[in-house]
Amino acid sequence: MSWKILLFGAINLTCTGFLLMWCSSTNSIALTAYTYLTIFDLFSLMTCLISYWVMVRKPSPVYSFGFERLEVLAVFASTVLAQLGALFILKESAQRFLEQPEIHTGRLLVGTFVALSFNLFTMLSIRNKPFAYVSEAASTSWLQEHVADLSRSLCGIIPGLSSIFLPRMNPFVLIDLAGAFALCITYMLIEINNYFAIDTASAIAIALMTFGTMYPMSVYSGKVLLQTTPPHVIGQLDKLIREVSTLDGVLEVRNEHFWTLGFGSLAGSVHVRIRRDANEQMVLAHVTNRLYTLVSTLTVQIFKDDWIRPALLSGPVAANVLNFSDHHIIPMPPLKGTDESNHVTSTPTKPSSPPPEFSFNTPGKNVSPFILPNTQTRPYGLGLNHGHIPYNSSMLNQGLGVPGIGTTQGLRTGFTNIPSRYGTNNRIGQPRP
Repeated sequence: MSWKILLFGAINLTCTGFLLMWCSSTNSIALTAYTYLTIFDLFSLMTCLISYWVMVRKPSPVYSFGFERLEVLAVFASTVLAQLGALFILKESAQRFLEQPEIHTGRLLVGTFVALSFNLFTMLSIRNKPFAYVSEAASTSWLQEHVADLSRSLCGIIPGLSSIFLPRMNPFVLIDLAGAFALCITYMLIEINNYFAIDTASAIAIALMTFGTMYPMSVYSGKVLLQTTPPHVIGQLDKLIREVSTLDGVLEVRNEHFWTLGFGSLAGSVHVRIRRDANEQMVLAHVTNRLYTLVSTLTVQIFKDDWIRPALLSGPVAANVLNFSDHHIIPMPPLKGTDESNHVTSTPTKPSSPPPEFSFNTPGKNVSPFILPNTQTRPYGLGLNHGHIPYNSSMLNQGLGVPGIGTTQGLRTGFTNIPSRYGTNNRIGQPRP
């Protein structure tokens, strides 16, 4: 295969040399624009040779994804150089409109048929895998769209031509035929009426057709180089991700990223969160089996679910966290040492002593009471005393220190007929002493 590519490359160099000499002798810029298509064929042969070299090479530790991106870069460079040649033709054609030189038609028609024959022979003899894929995957050019409209009308009259012109023609074959047709029109008009300006007009038409044909391929290969996700596989990828999310043991699929590694090969990476009791190898096998149908190079990271433990703040609280005018700060009792925790399960063990007793208004035996001064004023109109009552020894003597000791008239309210305790009370309705 490689020797065949090298042979066609040598023939291409020979034909390109003759065509450039005939362009100089005829002074035709249209033939020069058509010769640039032959130079593009040389770039196409080089891309085919690179593709064959990539096929026989294996991935290395340095290039773990292989060398498939080299052929993508070759296609991008070839199409961009063809567009630069078209822009050069447009510049030269604009200068010729100001001063149109005389065109010699002696070798114009011969050069057209030589270039057309070699381009078609090269295109049909060698299977160029990268350009064949790009021509089908990229969006259609304006030339293909116009020819497709004409083909539908023609196939309505002659149905047998639908296999040739539909659904869309090969863009390289189409531009070769359109360029040759433009040169034939140029030759006829110059021979009949000496209309030399048609050569410049044909050169502009060939340059525009070249630019319009190569631009969609440059955009497609450029998106591959930028590691973007192909638009035509986004729906299939979303469907596969939903199927993976419903697998047994899978809790969440996140951080998924898929991109085109080369022409026809998709790479991707995904993180899968599973249950604590799920089998990692089983889930990995199921996820890989689902995604491998579309993603050839896949990296799956499995991690089990973990409890989210809130962090305890032991330092001072920042001023912007709490508003000290609206909150009471209660210091927490010191935590127990780490020697009472189980190092195997990382969870605190049950205490050997009984838990502290808590009451609604009485601290337990193991926790010291906290004194919270309250400086807020009570609302008027409810018969309640205003301000705060000092917490002193006289209040302890009245029974506020320990419940059940002393009298129960520590706080005087405006409701005198309320019983002193809940339950059965024989002194209902009697005034309290």
